[in-house]
Amino acid sequence: QVQLEESGGGLVQAGGSLRLSCAASGRTFSFYAMGWFRQAPGKEREFVGAISWRGGNTVYADSAKGRFTISGDNAKNTASLQMNSLEPEDTAVYYCAADINMRYPPSAHVGAYEYWGQGTQVTVSS
Repeated sequence: QVQLEESGGGLVQAGGSLRLSCAASGRTFSFYAMGWFRQAPGKEREFVGAISWRGGNTVYADSAKGRFTISGDNAKNTASLQMNSLEPEDTAVYYCAADINMRYPPSAHVGAYEYWGQGTQVTVSS
């Protein structure tokens, strides 16, 4: 089992920045990638980006490219999502998720991730 816990959400004005963190515990050696997803009210959960846990390779959704950066710290079992130039459309609950299967590049599909955090709310005001 892998437990994930997000932190760092909050309210920010458009154009501002937030940094989300995801702390992993349990069988952390068993997962190969950490993904970030988000879900806005009335919408499906969507991919934001992901990082392969061993190689550090990252992939991003088009909406995140150039604004968001994912990083990981294997020693601390934490991953971060740095979000800059936030827009009201970025308002959502943000989730981190762990994939225990080796894939290259990391998957963008919700179904590929076995473990999920509880989510953290990000609200961007205009």
